[in-house]
Amino acid sequence: MAASTPRRRRSAVAPAIVALLTAATACTGGVQGPRSESGSDSSAPTSSPRSASPPPTAQIPPPTSPSASPSPSRVILPGADPFDVDTVLGGIRALTAIGPRDAASPAGDRAAAYVAARLRAAGYRVTLQPVAVAAGVSWGVRVPAGTTVDVVAEPPGFDPTKPHVVVGAHLDTVPQSPGAEDNASGLMVMAEVARMTRQQPGALPVRFVAFGAEEARGGNGTLYAFGSRHFVAGLGASERRAVRGMVALDRVGVRAPAVPVCHVAGADTSLADAIRRAAVRVAATRACVNRASDHVSFERVGIPAVRIGGVPYAAYHSAADVPSVVDRGQLARSGAVLWAWIRSLR
Repeated sequence: MAASTPRRRRSAVAPAIVALLTAATACTGGVQGPRSESGSDSSAPTSSPRSASPPPTAQIPPPTSPSASPSPSRVILPGADPFDVDTVLGGIRALTAIGPRDAASPAGDRAAAYVAARLRAAGYRVTLQPVAVAAGVSWGVRVPAGTTVDVVAEPPGFDPTKPHVVVGAHLDTVPQSPGAEDNASGLMVMAEVARMTRQQPGALPVRFVAFGAEEARGGNGTLYAFGSRHFVAGLGASERRAVRGMVALDRVGVRAPAVPVCHVAGADTSLADAIRRAAVRVAATRACVNRASDHVSFERVGIPAVRIGGVPYAAYHSAADVPSVVDRGQLARSGAVLWAWIRSLR
């Protein structure tokens, strides 16, 4: 712990983020088991009782490399406005241009304001919930205590005590990484699917949340997921019962043959199975086990939760995690999996 580092006060942070949010809007119109101290969160594959890769029906571009010819910028998904890959990539570039976004930093505040503006522009009621963050060591770099926020987006007329689902993605990066894949990719796929969901709501409402301070800050791997733990702790009993499932989008853009759909080790796999069934006609998926993202905070309190994403890549937690790391086709497939699940809910 860096005891000598002054803690930023909530009262100073919230107005600063609100000011940034105003400017951005004008521009854009307990955990199951400790996370490893190294921060590794590779997803272990598991066997699956069914094939998840029949011929797709959505027009989704195949995996590409930076040197490959451009793939379609607008992907047609069943029952939706097009998933705009260019919009997603533009958001990833905007977030990485901010630079590393530690949760207790001004850059983290700017990222929160940017994401809040995108969700507000899509038609959601957006609130910022302050979250206290501990000092520690993040991926070998000492980081201060401070305050971050959870950016919570709700559709008009939303009632948290009525059945709904939660979709989330974490805001922060480790101190040395601009975080294109980890986790601007998850944030921007979430924002695009949020836009699509407002255009054509499903049978169940969706609460979209950008969680602060997911990255580990030491404590033998236990000091992480501050934002999602805070969010879950703030839910009343009736609100917890109303959440039918939670999906965390974390690292969803690195090219792979299939989209990882991961459950917590030892947890019921019904939600993961349902997501893979819903996605069977739009993208190949694979089952896996993962205990290193915001979904674990929900599973810990009995809310079914799954992580989409988590393909290993060389630039993980490094300065090389830049927009060229992400793949257009993988972003589209990840969005298609999430969209298919949302449309399947009854």
